[in-house]
Amino acid sequence: MKKTSIDLILNEHRAFESVLTALREFVDGIAAGRYTADFGLLAAMIEYVTEVPEQVHHHKEDEYLFARLRLRAPDAGPLIDELMRQHARGPKLTAALERALIHYRNAEKAGLDAFHNKVNEYVDFQWQHILKEERELLPLAQERLLADDWAIIDAAFLTNHNPWRGVEDEYAALFERIVSLAPAPIGLGGSSANQGFRTAD
Repeated sequence: MKKTSIDLILNEHRAFESVLTALREFVDGIAAGRYTADFGLLAAMIEYVTEVPEQVHHHKEDEYLFARLRLRAPDAGPLIDELMRQHARGPKLTAALERALIHYRNAEKAGLDAFHNKVNEYVDFQWQHILKEERELLPLAQERLLADDWAIIDAAFLTNHNPWRGVEDEYAALFERIVSLAPAPIGLGGSSANQGFRTAD
C-alpha cells in the first residue's frame, strides 16, 4: 500500500515516542535504584529526541501540513499557532535537558533530582504535543484538505528518511546503540530479545 504523509507522520511519532518512553523509564529506574546511571546511554537518548523532531519532522509540518490547513480551515488558526509555538519551544527544552545531564554527570547523585524533573517536563510536553496533533489537527486535516493539498504535503514528507534509520543510517546506529545499552525490559540489556522497543519498516 502506498505510504502517505499521514502514515509517515505517525511513523515518526512512534519512533520518537519509543525513545521518550525509554528515557523516562530509565531515569525513573535510576531514581528508584533499579538501574545504574549510564551517561553514554542518556546522551544517546537525548541526541535522538533532539535530532528526529528538529531535523526531519517539525519544519515540514510547519511549512506544508500546517500551511495548507491554515488556507483551507481558517478556524484552525489558534490550534496551528499553538502547535507552532510548541515546535519553537522544543529546542529550548532539549537544551535545558542537555544542561541538566551535564550537571548530573558532574554532580552525580546531587544532580539526579534536577535531571529527573527536566526529563519528566520534556516527556510530558512532547506527549501532550503529539496527542494534540493526532487527536485534533490530523483529523481536521483529513476532513478539510483537498487532493491537491495532500499531493503537495505527501511530496514533502515522502522525501523524509525512515526515522528509525536516517539519511545514511545515522539514526539506525544511534537507535541500535540505545537498544543495546538500555537494560531489559527497556532495551536489549544483554538479552537476545528486544523487549522494550518497537521498530517499523
